[in-house]
Parts: sequence; C-alpha cells; structure tokens
Amino acid sequence: MEEMKNQESGRTVFKGLSLDEERALYGISNADVVDCRFDGPADGESALKEASLVNVSGCFMNLRYPFWHLSGSKIADCILTEKCRAALWYDKDVEIEGCRLGGIKALRECDGISIKKCTVDSPEFAWKCRDVVVDNVEILGSEYPFFEIERARMSNLRMKGKYSFQYCRDIEISSSDLDTKDAFWHSKNVTVRDSVVRGEYLGWYSENLRLVNCRIIGTQPFCYCKNLVLENCTMEGCDLSFERSSVVADVSGRIDSVKNPLSGSIRADEIGGLILEKGVVGLSPAEISCPSISSVTSDIPEAC
Repeated sequence: MEEMKNQESGRTVFKGLSLDEERALYGISNADVVDCRFDGPADGESALKEASLVNVSGCFMNLRYPFWHLSGSKIADCILTEKCRAALWYDKDVEIEGCRLGGIKALRECDGISIKKCTVDSPEFAWKCRDVVVDNVEILGSEYPFFEIERARMSNLRMKGKYSFQYCRDIEISSSDLDTKDAFWHSKNVTVRDSVVRGEYLGWYSENLRLVNCRIIGTQPFCYCKNLVLENCTMEGCDLSFERSSVVADVSGRIDSVKNPLSGSIRADEIGGLILEKGVVGLSPAEISCPSISSVTSDIPEAC
C-alpha cells in the first residue's frame, strides 16, 4: 500500500490503499487513485468529495457519497456496491467507463457526464442531469431512471425499469432496447431511432416525441401527446392508441386499435378497431389511411 508522487507528471498516486475514514481523500487534485478499497468498520462517508482532476481506477467502493462535487475527472473499472448510495452528486465533466454502478440514486444534479460500457443496478438513476452521453450501458433494474434529464445522447442502451425518462428534454436515443412502462411521460423534444420500446402507457403527455424505425410494444401508447411523429414503425399489442393526441403516424403492419385521435394523420396496413366516441371532436376516418379496418365504434362501455 502506498501514496507516492509521480515525478514525470507531478501527480500524486494513491495505490493499493484501504480507506474507511470520513472524507478519506477529501479535496485531492491532480491525482491517481488506483486499486484502492473504500470499505471498513469506520464506515466513513464522502471519500473523494470536492476532488478535481483525478483518475480513479480499479477501486472498490462500499461507502456512501464518495464522489460529490467531483470535477474534471475519470472513474474507470470500479465497483460501486449497493451500499454505495448516492455515489455521484453535483459533479461536472466526469467520465465513467467500465464500471458497475449499484446503490440507490447513483447520479443526481450532474453536468457533462459520459457513461460508457457500464452496468447499472440503481433505483432513481441519473436524475436532473444535464449534457449526458450514454453508450453501451445496461440498466438491470431501476425506477424513474433519467428523470428530468436535459440534453442527452444515448446509444446501445439496454434498459429494464419503470417510469423512465419522465419530464426529460432534448434527448436523442438510438440502437437501444428499452423495456419500460410509463416511459417519456411529459417529455419534450425526444427522438428515438432504430430501437425497441416495450411497455405500457408509453409517451403520455409528451411534446415533440418522434420515433423512427422503431418496434413499439405495449398497451395504450401515446395518449394526450402533442406533435407526436412515428416514421416507419411497427406496433405490437398496441390497443387504444393515440387517444387525444395530435399525431402523424406511418406504421407498417397492424395497430390493434385506435381511440379518439385528435388531429393529424394515421397510416397503417391494418387497424383492428377504430373507436370514435360520441361528442369527441377529432380525426375523421378520412384522415386515417388504412386498407383494412376491422371495426368502427362510435361509443364504448365505461370499462374501456
């Protein structure tokens, strides 16, 4: 175990240390933290709080709040356990690569964050973060991931979780597999390309949500949307779709049912049922282009 000075770079190196005290490396700068273990009976918090220009690699993090107010730094090939709660808060310009992120609330109120080649098992992951890049990340289970994030680019994201991307803004997602319910509620300016999106009640109350070349799976998607666009998408198990939404949809194959769309146009190869309730002003059948509509209903039971 050692702490030493790298004569060539002028950086301090902390290597092979076992640290469990409160604020063990508080405020360090221009340093490398290598193969250290943050764990032990003292159960200290905030190990690297207020640190800057640090590279943390190969470390085991088993204590709370280790990376608060971190700046200009990189965290690589580290394990953050389920006890490492609220690990990264109020950070700026931080790269996270090859890590396993456990513990509730792993990121919050961060700016300029890059997350690559990571595995995440963290409820309430990445809330209120801005300018985020996500690439080749797997989320094993989370509730409300990416809540209120702004300005993000995501690719190769594989996610299982509930209530994702709520109240988010200015997001681009590509080549991803999202297994999530209640996704994109109240979102604004989101584009999803070349992806699978599965889950119940997708996209409600969204504005400027656009899906391109996507496979969409799940009941009652896209209700109460403004300026919803679907381009060259497929829909599976999607009943009661587009209620009270302004929508332009180009769907290959079948939509199980469409209910009370508000404005725009819908094109599909087949629609199982078109529901236009009495007294609801919205799209007419003439604005729905489909060679096969199995049924048209003007009123439905309350149970629907």
